[in-house]
Amino acid sequence: MAQLPAGGGTLKGTAGRTMWRGVHVALTTPFDPAYRIDVGALRAHANWLVDRGVQGVVAGGSLGEGASLSLDERILLIRELASALVGRAPVTAAVAASRTTEAVELARAAEQAGAAGLLVLPPYVYRTDPRETESHLGAVLGATPLPCMLYNNPAAYGTDILPDQVLRLAQEYSVLTAVKESSGDVRRVTSIRGLLGGRIDISVGLDDAILEGIHAGAVGWVAGLANAFPDASIELFERCRNGPAVSAFELYQWFLPLLRMDTTPKFVQLIKLVQSEVGRGSPRVRPPRLELDGSELAVARNTLREALAHPPPGIRLN
Repeated sequence: MAQLPAGGGTLKGTAGRTMWRGVHVALTTPFDPAYRIDVGALRAHANWLVDRGVQGVVAGGSLGEGASLSLDERILLIRELASALVGRAPVTAAVAASRTTEAVELARAAEQAGAAGLLVLPPYVYRTDPRETESHLGAVLGATPLPCMLYNNPAAYGTDILPDQVLRLAQEYSVLTAVKESSGDVRRVTSIRGLLGGRIDISVGLDDAILEGIHAGAVGWVAGLANAFPDASIELFERCRNGPAVSAFELYQWFLPLLRMDTTPKFVQLIKLVQSEVGRGSPRVRPPRLELDGSELAVARNTLREALAHPPPGIRLN
């Protein structure tokens, strides 16, 4: 992995063109018993992930419980991570808000805090039409010189960023260098490639679509279960990209029951539970989310235990 410039964690300009490639982890946000951000745990977890070989981290996104964090807390995440990973790996700040002006403010503050790039989401709550979507995204893309990745997750946010919209935005804003595609339709990868060629990079945003997405032409993965299993995630990504296909599918089959935890309404609770069970975090989530209990907890633990009972040969799991 290329080292970042000493003394700063920020990649700008042409350096941001390829920063999205490989495995980037959508970080969970650790909380202490009072539900404050556990800064020590955050820094330690990020460094462990980079030690294991991930290419970068994304902070304050959906898995990071960004909607339950204040603006100050989101900036705290970026500042602490940029400091912890200085010269080692880029930190990407998720930018999401219900107001466009708030999203712009967050983007500019994240740049000042040391973010290397921005993951730009559509607005919370209100489901924008195509004109409104492009206006909101354009305002954020124009707010800083940081390289930006659009996040398309219509199931979660109710707004579908179509390939032709990506094209128009990329033509107007040179900072748009990637898309995190989480529609669940692998044809979107080929559609974006067909319209934009190599102009932007495409990352898989759903853990259980990594094999299909890479085969369709994606070059990155913003991964959730990598919080607990970075080695297996990196190995799967490399096998999907470089083959052989049989080897990739064998590892995918083992990983798939866990990867599917990333695609359910309680994906935050599930991934934090897995982290806790393998000694890499706490299951604590900020209300209104509550930790899993009852049958949900039992099913999740059984799924994990079954996976751990049959580890893939040669893959480090903790």
